[in-house]
Amino acid sequence: MAQRLVLRRLLALTPRTLPPQGPLALRAPPALSSSTFSTSAGCRSTFNVQDGSDFQERVVNNPKPIVVDFHAQWCGPCKILGPRLEKLVAKQEGKVLMAKVDIDDHTDLAIEYEVSAVPTVLAMKNGDVVDKFVGIKDEDQLEAFLKKLIGA
Repeated sequence: MAQRLVLRRLLALTPRTLPPQGPLALRAPPALSSSTFSTSAGCRSTFNVQDGSDFQERVVNNPKPIVVDFHAQWCGPCKILGPRLEKLVAKQEGKVLMAKVDIDDHTDLAIEYEVSAVPTVLAMKNGDVVDKFVGIKDEDQLEAFLKKLIGA
C-alpha cells in the first residue's frame, strides 16, 4: 500500500518536473495559453489542496468561510457529493470557498482533522471547524449547511 502511494505521488509529479522535449518544446504549454484559461466562478471558488503548508495558507489562514471536502478517488459517494457540493459553492459567488483534500494523498491532514470515513465535509471559519458531516447529503441539506456557514 505504501509503495503504491509513493509511486502514485511520483507519477503525479513527473509531468510537472520534466523539461519539455521534442519539436513542441519551444511553444508555451496549453495551460498558459489565454484561450484555455478559465475564470469561471467554479474555478475560483474550488481548489485542490497541494500539501500541508498549502492547506495552512489557503484554508486555515483564510478569512472567508471554507468548506473542506475530504474524499478519495475510490469512494463512490464522494463522486456524487463532490460535484453537487462544488455546484452549490459556485452559486454562492465567492461568499464561501471549497477545498478538496484527497485522503490518500494527504493522510496527515485526514488524521489531524479526525477523518475516519469519506466523504467527510468540514465547515471552517477563521481556522476553526464550526460544523461537520459525514456521508452523502441531498441538495437541500447541503444548501442549509452552506447557509449556516455563511450566516445567511
